[in-house]
Amino acid sequence: MLSTAYLSNRLYQYALLMRLHRPIGIYLLLWPTLWAVWLAGNGQPSVFITFIFIAGVVLMRSAGCVINDYADRDFDPHVQRTRDRPLATRRVSTKEALGLFIILCLLAFGLVLQLNDLTIRLSAIALLLAAMYPFTKRYTYLPQFFLGAAYSWSIPMAFAAQLNEIPNIAWWLFTANLFWTVAYDTMYAMVDKSDDLKIGVKSTAILFGNADKLIIALLQLAVFILLIMIGIQENLGHIYFLGLATATLFVFYQHWLIRHREPKHCFQAFLNNHWLGATIFIGIVADYLL
Repeated sequence: MLSTAYLSNRLYQYALLMRLHRPIGIYLLLWPTLWAVWLAGNGQPSVFITFIFIAGVVLMRSAGCVINDYADRDFDPHVQRTRDRPLATRRVSTKEALGLFIILCLLAFGLVLQLNDLTIRLSAIALLLAAMYPFTKRYTYLPQFFLGAAYSWSIPMAFAAQLNEIPNIAWWLFTANLFWTVAYDTMYAMVDKSDDLKIGVKSTAILFGNADKLIIALLQLAVFILLIMIGIQENLGHIYFLGLATATLFVFYQHWLIRHREPKHCFQAFLNNHWLGATIFIGIVADYLL
């Protein structure tokens, strides 16, 4: 019979593997999902659907971390920031990791089964994107774009769940979030750039080279142009646009942080995107309420 201490240790290692102690990924996936839920629900989304998507975000981000570390298990020991992860140190086996990934995906699929047929069909693409992303960094310098697609797929799903269709505005928001994800994940990749160059892992931080800060700025500009277009199309009011204006302050702060490309400050800039996303969400909610 397994001891309580052993079970506690396994659960603790699984929690570390899912990175539940570092919820930044949950936040970055959650905020654009909630943007979509509120816009699709015209400011009054279904409480049940909102719960389904929040729980789905936690499960799928956790599953994404597991499959990412499975794919990177031979790379992570050579990177300063990731060398102590459970799979890198072999505290969790590959069989355990794959089993945990399957369980998390099944739980997420169980949630999706409560929704309409269109959303269920879209969920298959969400799973494919989540499983593909970790392996793209071996073959392409654009893994951040694959992550952006994975992190944005909840947007058409949110519209499908509430409207049983995907209007054009959903794809505008999808594109805005894809660009935002590429921007902040390039900041994240700048942290590991020197290690990635040594071990052969590819990223947009390497691809963009000395133009990285400029391209990040252009991506962020595109994000806000699209969000402004969405606000106009949806007849949102001054509070929404005030939220966007406030969010741009975080952009300026992030560029101040990454100005010398110091890994510590690039990581801080990446983390700061949580507040950018939250500010936009607050603007959306407040605009509908007031």
